[in-house]
Amino acid sequence: MDADPKATLHRYLRRQREGLLDKLEGLDEYDVRRPLTGTGTNLLGLVKHVASVQVGYLGEVFGRPSPWAMPWYDDAAEPDADLWVPADESRASVLDLWQHSAEHADATVEALPLDAVGDVPWWGEHGRVTLHQVLVHVVAEVARHAGHADILREQLDGRTGMVAGDANVPDRDAQQWAAFRDRIEQAARDVAGR
Repeated sequence: MDADPKATLHRYLRRQREGLLDKLEGLDEYDVRRPLTGTGTNLLGLVKHVASVQVGYLGEVFGRPSPWAMPWYDDAAEPDADLWVPADESRASVLDLWQHSAEHADATVEALPLDAVGDVPWWGEHGRVTLHQVLVHVVAEVARHAGHADILREQLDGRTGMVAGDANVPDRDAQQWAAFRDRIEQAARDVAGR
């Protein structure tokens, strides 16, 4: 058991990162990039976005800017450019940014106490924060996007769980999952009178 709040938050952050990144494993270029929702959500774009978020919140906010350029945040960049990966941007470059962002964020967490003060300029008048607040925010942000990635991966090939072989996912074959889904569908229809 870990009684150190900073270590606990940092452990949860690293675990959520691992879960998100794992969703790319075994997929080809098309499947990691293609939009799987009406709003264009895609796996590699989620990784790029979270990497960018980490650099901002666990870097810039505490006066520790990253040397990595992120042109998708420039004033002239198109909206939401951090949420997808154009053809001229390689998967390897996104994964390099991911690695850098994790190392940069981890260095900030390790260097500062939880009560270290930072400034989130994009939060306006509520931008004065502590490392503790930002860590909670970033863990929630990464977990939210890891959840998105869980659903996207399930749509692609049926793989579920935080990481491959996740013991928290029931061991059902395709027929058992279909029967389970059918029960849920029938319950929804019964309640709705359909």
